[in-house]
Amino acid sequence: MKDGFSVIKPQQISDNVFKLIGEDWMLITAGTPERFNTMTASWGGMGILWGKEICWCVIRPHRYTYQFMEASERFTLSFFEERYREALNICGTRSGRDTDKVAASGLTPAQTESGAVYFAEARLVIECKKIYIHDIDPRHFLVPEIADNYPKKDYHRMYLGEIVRCLSK
Repeated sequence: MKDGFSVIKPQQISDNVFKLIGEDWMLITAGTPERFNTMTASWGGMGILWGKEICWCVIRPHRYTYQFMEASERFTLSFFEERYREALNICGTRSGRDTDKVAASGLTPAQTESGAVYFAEARLVIECKKIYIHDIDPRHFLVPEIADNYPKKDYHRMYLGEIVRCLSK
């Protein structure tokens, strides 16, 4: 495969998912090669649901990436080595509405066989097909401190995606 990637099965991902998402961070990317957006995230997960290997991520409605997720059938999660931390900071602190994040971060967009966008510098890419969405509802918070994450009441939308391809370096 191009960019030095090999196709692997989800079961071959050897990373600790808590470190991978919570500490290393990821880029959530949706859209087409001609028009896409990406954002840095540290909330999400991986597992099995409905007999499928899945990833889930959350996006607040005011984020620019939200409209791309809504319009796309697929999305990618890209994971990087520590040396790309500044690029992830740029993609997490600047809006694609105002900034060309690709130019500012120095990352190189690439596309999967199905046209989903990821970044050539990533060390692990997970391509997902959206299979379910769910809006976070504060009436279902069972512990009060969860509400502290939403001082503006801008609750996330959760996206569950069936893993259709994993690329690893």
